[in-house]
Amino acid sequence: ATYFTYRDEGRVFEDIGLWSDTAVSVTGTGEPERVEALRVTDGTLGVLGVQAVLGRIFTADDDLPGRPERVILTHGYWQRTLAGNPGVLGRPLTIDGTPHEVIGVLPASFRFLNATPQVVLPFQFDRAKVFIGNFSYQGIARLKPGVTLAQANDDVARMLPLVIDRFPLPNGLTRQMLEETRMAPNVRPLSIEVIGDIGRTLWVLLGTVGLVLLIACANVANLFLVRAEGRQHELAIHAALGASRRRIGWELLSESLTLAAAGGVAGLLLADAGVRLLIAAAPEGLPRLEEIRIDATVLTFTVAISLLAGLLFGLLPVLKFARPELASTLKDGGRGSSDGRTRHRARNTLVVAEIALAVVLLVGSGLMMRTFQAMRRVDPGFTSPEQVLTLRVSIPESLIAGKEQTARAHEQIARRIEQIAGVTAVGLASSITMDGNNSNDPIFVEDAPGPGGRLPPLRRFKWVGENYFSAIGNRMIAGRPIVWNDVYTLAPVAVVTENFAREHWKQPADALGRRIRQNPKNPWRTIVGVVADARDDGVAQPAPAIIYWPMMMADFWDSPIMVQRSMGYIVRTARAGSPTLLKEIQQAVWGVNANLPVARVRTLDEVRAASMAQTSFMLVMLAIAAAVALLLGVVGIYGVISYVATQRTREIGIRLALGADGRSVSRLFLRQGLVLAAAGITVGLLASAALTRVMSSLLFGVNAIDPVTYAAVSVGLAGTALLASYIPAARAARVDPSIALRWEA
Repeated sequence: ATYFTYRDEGRVFEDIGLWSDTAVSVTGTGEPERVEALRVTDGTLGVLGVQAVLGRIFTADDDLPGRPERVILTHGYWQRTLAGNPGVLGRPLTIDGTPHEVIGVLPASFRFLNATPQVVLPFQFDRAKVFIGNFSYQGIARLKPGVTLAQANDDVARMLPLVIDRFPLPNGLTRQMLEETRMAPNVRPLSIEVIGDIGRTLWVLLGTVGLVLLIACANVANLFLVRAEGRQHELAIHAALGASRRRIGWELLSESLTLAAAGGVAGLLLADAGVRLLIAAAPEGLPRLEEIRIDATVLTFTVAISLLAGLLFGLLPVLKFARPELASTLKDGGRGSSDGRTRHRARNTLVVAEIALAVVLLVGSGLMMRTFQAMRRVDPGFTSPEQVLTLRVSIPESLIAGKEQTARAHEQIARRIEQIAGVTAVGLASSITMDGNNSNDPIFVEDAPGPGGRLPPLRRFKWVGENYFSAIGNRMIAGRPIVWNDVYTLAPVAVVTENFAREHWKQPADALGRRIRQNPKNPWRTIVGVVADARDDGVAQPAPAIIYWPMMMADFWDSPIMVQRSMGYIVRTARAGSPTLLKEIQQAVWGVNANLPVARVRTLDEVRAASMAQTSFMLVMLAIAAAVALLLGVVGIYGVISYVATQRTREIGIRLALGADGRSVSRLFLRQGLVLAAAGITVGLLASAALTRVMSSLLFGVNAIDPVTYAAVSVGLAGTALLASYIPAARAARVDPSIALRWEA
């Protein structure tokens, strides 16, 4: 109803289309196959500017009810199933048991948000039967030139009241109920739907690799400082012979830029391999993953960042040693003199900065690790997911018309699968947890407190058969589950989750015998059981209140008898990973009907892993970055202490000659290493407290300022710094005084 109103009355849209992703059964091209599909109105593809490479796209006539059944194929499906046959136009393709005429093939470049449809079908809505309700579709529109989002939202706000005036209300709902829902416009760019919230994750990762780059630059700057100090005499001669400050500066800077360029080339080679690995791993939540590649933009960015890095670590020695008074260095002897504190200040500052940045990355990595652990500890509403195989079987009306026969066919399939060796339980549900197939409607509670006549909150629905809860491992808290007898007798019963029961009756057991319904005109249905909550939106999201109905019901919505034809199967077995199990399940399904495909086969553990994929991806990326940062920080401390020990060889020799023991000499350098580490850790912890707040939305079960993580990072990094300082300190303590004094003489 909203779609028709917007299309008739809209002032800001060039056109608008509706769409919904679904799945259909395709037969007649080999083994029965369940494929992803897209249902659209006639304007949807046109709004995206998509044209067919073969044939045509849908017209307004194709989308009218009663018109011949037609289908458009995606390029990949056309190539995979029909070998790219150009004579496909006009051929029939049997979809859900009904022949559809192929009228077009979409280009290979066609993408639809993050969906991967194989076929595209028209909705063919009958406008005369449309009423307000059923928000199961999504809209897509193209703005007229010059129209802003604010103007579009204003126009949608103008049209929303028109919907109520133009179309009938659903049975049992009143105009007051709809007005009190206060529906508001929410027009937003399509890019937000495609990209989602992954942008925040990628910005965090970009910041992470930026910190690693800064640490690397600090390390290389330290090495260049050391190298430039060793060349002071040479540079002083150049200055004395008339070399300008610019000439000496360019001599030093050209080396750093050459090194940066070499690093950039090596980085591109590594990045190419990394991208290939990333695509192969295919982490969930990264949109358009297959389109990620090293292109001209990446090359330009690499050149720019390489030059910037070269300047970053090359300017410090230039500023310090390409100065006019450099020639005076010739007058200063002093190989035997020890360096003063001022001379070490730049190197020490760089090491402190390295340690501080490493702390930030280690804290971020630690927080993601704690988040991952917290997710693993959450009770998701199922047990032993690695022993549960999930799949989907859909029975179209063209194959089995009767509603009870459809339910009995599902039961027969479940019984046959139960007979497979190693299978301990088989359950059915319209939506398996975390699969994204959601149905939601208001739920009216009998004798519920609150103002009468108002629309209650939306609740999630699932339709189940027998054994769903036992097969998935969700415990019954009170009452009983739904059984096959409830399905066939059309018993007005329901099972609810614990959070729904506690919201209304405090104690789960008190919900038993209470009545609910989804529409004021439909019959009341008695709650016969309460089950534990299920994290249906993923382990990191709160568990929604869920209502479980029998898979066949009387007087639901406006249907005298309604049955769920597409059901997810939960198969509990120790053989969930067996390659032969799927073939045995397919044979069990085909034993009931040879035209029924088995689709969406995966273990429940894979479903859970998919819900944690973004966190896992972040954890791996941050862990790699933190490990590199830690390594560079340790190298930095080791390099500084080792260099200082080398420069102070004569001093060490004098100390030892005057009776100092090796232990006191070691402590001298260990103390310096720990002072540098302590300063870096302190600065890093303060920076982490400020910067990790950006990650708050990515965390679960842990605070951005987590004392355990901060303490572990501090202790671990201090211990590592101590080890890095100990090696050069121990070597310094073993110096032979006579050799040291003779070498420095």
